[in-house]
Amino acid sequence: MRSVTAGFLFFAYLFLSMTAGAFAWRAGLGIGAGAATTAGMLGVFTALHAIVSGSLGRDALRKEIAQVREAHRLLADAMETTQSALTELAQAIESGAITRTDTLTTEVRMLEGLIQQMSESIDQRLRAAPPAPVDTFEGRRHQQSNALLQTIHEALAEGRVDLYLQPVVSLPQRRTIFYESFTRLRDASDRVMMPAEYLATAETEGLAPAIDNLLLFRCAQIVRRLARQDRKVGVFCNIALTSLGDETFFPQFLDFLGQNRDLNQALIFELGQANFDARGAAEARNMAKLADLGFRFSIDKVQTLDLDFADLQRSDVRFVKVAADLLIEQLLDLDGGAPIPSLRDIQAADFAQLTRRYGIEVIAEKVESERQIVDILELDVAIGQGHLFGEPRAIKEQVLAETDPPADFMRSTLRSAEQRRRFA
Repeated sequence: MRSVTAGFLFFAYLFLSMTAGAFAWRAGLGIGAGAATTAGMLGVFTALHAIVSGSLGRDALRKEIAQVREAHRLLADAMETTQSALTELAQAIESGAITRTDTLTTEVRMLEGLIQQMSESIDQRLRAAPPAPVDTFEGRRHQQSNALLQTIHEALAEGRVDLYLQPVVSLPQRRTIFYESFTRLRDASDRVMMPAEYLATAETEGLAPAIDNLLLFRCAQIVRRLARQDRKVGVFCNIALTSLGDETFFPQFLDFLGQNRDLNQALIFELGQANFDARGAAEARNMAKLADLGFRFSIDKVQTLDLDFADLQRSDVRFVKVAADLLIEQLLDLDGGAPIPSLRDIQAADFAQLTRRYGIEVIAEKVESERQIVDILELDVAIGQGHLFGEPRAIKEQVLAETDPPADFMRSTLRSAEQRRRFA
């Protein structure tokens, strides 16, 4: 568009210059004077155009610099507010914390006994398994899988499962309105294990529901503590697809949430887009049961903005988390293309309004720079998450003891895991 406009202006300047030259020639000054007049006027118009364009460019640059400076000011204020909020959160949690010795009730002893039994069963299974030749790829893979399985069980049995919280903020104010919760296992050397290391094995061995149980109870505990501090902050709680489809685990999970319906506006269950798309009838039915209790869902790890918004709405998905880079790439860096192939009449700036019509709020996640904030605000996205606003922080270990689930809630999960291994 800019090149077309520049072309029209050039021809207009040329026409006016030639007109002035023609007047000079007709005035009897000669054809040389007319040509000189034409060239001179064209030079004047070109210089004026360059001056005006440069002025407009400088104005735009000054405006963008002012936006970045304002963003930096907001960041400084937000960092101070976030630090204060996280400090208050830690103090609120620690104020009611008690030691593991004080909370070692009969139920917790029973839970620990059950986990110990499971660990012994795993040991028996590993000893009974025929050894694979370690000099083959399959043998090495089998050996690594067994070692990882043992590490996961030891982490569960010895309480090396930590809870991390990361703030989710409103934009442009950067006020914390949610937290996202994460579980992290620690191995025997206290090295923190990321989910990518153990989650696939945990799901294969039927242990994902046990991890989801711990996360659920700890999120519920955090939400209640925040409520006692009169802080209405929601928590995103990740849940595995295998947990939603587990016939033994899910009824107990649903029963617990039914007894704690007051948490339905504070706990939001989150799963990845690929898992959401892969859900079967049982998982969809169980999601509907959670929705009947008033609980909401969030989708993260989004790979494309061309989503089935009607399906998301029917499934009570109320939040969609999209990486900041993906938002900018698919909505702003288009080179004239449509942002959503299936909805070609939708403009980039209309995307957030489109999702809101379906009751869905877009959250820009993985925000790392102030430049991204400027683009995100241009897209009318009102919520952000990322290291720019605060990294995930661990809740102190001594606080986690009181958030262990009761034994009767975990028993069916452990039994289900044992049955899965037996028939594997």
